[in-house]
Amino acid sequence: MSSRFAPRPTRTTVRGGETAVPASVPAAVPRRTTAARTRTWQPPFPLDLGLTLGPLRRGPADPAFRATPDGSVWRTSRTPEGPGTLRVAVRSGAVDAEAWGPGAEWFLDRLPTLLGASDDPAAFAPRHRLVAATAHRRPGLRLTRTGLVMESLIPSILEQKITTDEAYRAWRLLLRKYGEPAPGPTPHLYVMPAPRTWALIPSWEWHRAGVDNKRASTILRAVARAARLEEAAAMPPLQAQARLELIPGIGPWTSAETVQRSHGAPDAVTVGDVHLPGIIGHALADNRAADDPEMLRLLAPYEGQRHRATRLILLSGRTPSRREPKMRKTDIAAW
Repeated sequence: MSSRFAPRPTRTTVRGGETAVPASVPAAVPRRTTAARTRTWQPPFPLDLGLTLGPLRRGPADPAFRATPDGSVWRTSRTPEGPGTLRVAVRSGAVDAEAWGPGAEWFLDRLPTLLGASDDPAAFAPRHRLVAATAHRRPGLRLTRTGLVMESLIPSILEQKITTDEAYRAWRLLLRKYGEPAPGPTPHLYVMPAPRTWALIPSWEWHRAGVDNKRASTILRAVARAARLEEAAAMPPLQAQARLELIPGIGPWTSAETVQRSHGAPDAVTVGDVHLPGIIGHALADNRAADDPEMLRLLAPYEGQRHRATRLILLSGRTPSRREPKMRKTDIAAW
C-alpha cells in the first residue's frame, strides 16, 4: 500500500466495499512487548489493506475490526486454535504482523492467504471500459480468504432482509455483550462468541438487538451444526454454498456473502440483493430497473470472476441515484 493512500470515506452500497485505512506512519510502529507472535511478509504484488480486508468489517464500529491512525488494521477471530487478535500494517511494501492469544500462530501461518496470496487477478479480463478503468486504478485489490465460515455466516444472516445499519447494530450489541475481550493490547475489541454461547442467548436479548425470530432461529440452527459448517472452508466454493444452504433459512444470498469472505470466491455472485441488480444494470447497460436474471446476463462475460467484477463496479462509483425509499427500518426492540 502506497504511503500516498490517504483516508477517504468508505463507500459501501452493498456489503463488501472498502475501508479507509490511514497511510502508514513514516517510522515503523514499535513492537509491543506483549506480542506473542510476530511475522514480516513481503507480498509479491501491490496490496491495499483497505480494499482487501474491508469486506470483513461489519460497520464503522465493528467490535471485531478496527483501522487505526498508524496505518494498522486490527481484527479478531475465533480460530480452530482458540481466540486470536491480529494486527497488520504495510510499510515500504512489506507486511508487518503481530498476533496474540491461542489463535496467534494460526493467524500468522495463514497471513498471506488472508491478504490475497491465493487470489489470481490475472485470470480476470475486463470486458467493459468502466471495469477496466477501475481495475487499473485499484491495483491493490485482492480477494481475502479467511478460512473461517461461521464468522462470516452469522453476520450475513443478521443482514438478511434489513438495512445494513440495523444489522451492524445487532452485530455490535451481541458481540459486546456475549463475545469475549480480545487477547492482546486491544481495548474495546471482542472475539465472536463460541457456538454454544450463541445457542444460549435468551430470546429477549435477540429482541433487544433488533433480531427477529426468523434470523435468530437460523443462527441457532447454524451454530448447532457449526463443526460441519466450518468443514466447508476446505471445500470448493460451490460445494461449500451447497452445504450452507442445507440449513433452513440460509439461501443463495447468504451463502454467497459467506464464501466471498471465507473462500475468497471470485465467482460468488450475490443474488437476491435489493440494490445490486440495479447498480450492475446502471453501470453496464444504463438499466436501473435490472433484476437478478438481467444482472447475471450482464455479468456472463465475467464467468468465473463475477464477484471480482461486481467489486470493481461498486468501487467505480457509478451507482444510480435513489428513486425510491430505502428499505424501511424496523425497530423490533420497540415492539
